[in-house]
Amino acid sequence: MEVDDVPAQDVPAQDDPAHDAPAAPGGIPGWRSPDDEVPGDLAAGLEKSRTGFIGRLRGALGGGPGGPSWDDVEETLIAGDVGASLAVDVVERARARRDPAGAEAAVRAELTALLVPREPGEWQPEPAGPGLPAVILIIGVNGTGKTTTIGKLASRYRHEGRSVLLAAADTFRAAAIEQLGTWATRSGAQIVSHAPGADPGAVVFDALDAAIARHVDVVIADTAGRLHTKVNLMDELAKIRRIVDRRLPGARPETLFVLDATTGQNGLAQATAFHEAVGLTGIVLTKLDSTSKGGIVFAIEGALKVPVRFVGVGEKVGDLLPFDPDAFVAALFA
Repeated sequence: MEVDDVPAQDVPAQDDPAHDAPAAPGGIPGWRSPDDEVPGDLAAGLEKSRTGFIGRLRGALGGGPGGPSWDDVEETLIAGDVGASLAVDVVERARARRDPAGAEAAVRAELTALLVPREPGEWQPEPAGPGLPAVILIIGVNGTGKTTTIGKLASRYRHEGRSVLLAAADTFRAAAIEQLGTWATRSGAQIVSHAPGADPGAVVFDALDAAIARHVDVVIADTAGRLHTKVNLMDELAKIRRIVDRRLPGARPETLFVLDATTGQNGLAQATAFHEAVGLTGIVLTKLDSTSKGGIVFAIEGALKVPVRFVGVGEKVGDLLPFDPDAFVAALFA
């Protein structure tokens, strides 16, 4: 049977760990507030990049009696994961600015200009319609922190008072289903899962049915994390998008790619392949605290024109932070 023809199914109560969960302080049913929910520190999370990438950049910009060494600036930008092409452009434009505040101010301004313009305020996923859920599809290769990111997002939205349903559509890896179940229990989210090896599209279809019936606020779907070179993975993701469109006509599902900041330009190549195949609407950049090359943020937004929505600066739930371009640049150059 084709996934598009899968009928709506009732999801058993035992598949819903939050169904009978106790109410927490504050009146949010099922919410178990963990000790690590305190928001992380962006400045502390960028310490390695600030002392590494930006420290070297400032050294090159300081130059000598003749002024900045622009060749060294370009090499530093490339080494900091900005990318060769963008590094050349940034240097050319910074030199042409002749900024009275100096060379560092010029480079900072040109790097900032690479970031995608945003609406004011914190980004929020858009509901499919009145009384219908917002849908977030999470994609990315294995090992980037994809499942953990879903759990942290679920915890964030539950803490904000919203109901959340997780769709365990990474059915090719049994451990992913188990991990997502653990996060559902921890965050007080509901979950819809099938047996390992089941059709991912059927999982998403049933999850949407359950979310609509239960008036859930946010559906977060985990998807398979095989390498981006597998054509069938891209076809599968496109199929899931069609299922969402069919079940929720007019919906604008968010497609967030989870990228490990330590993979640098290799991670950007992965994101580019996924973006070309399915059209990404946002990036979640994990492990930003583990790299001394914070330039990857500028490379992603400058090359793909896709906004970074969240950054991970630690292991705690609260260390997944909404991305604020101004705060990021300020913390990086502090």
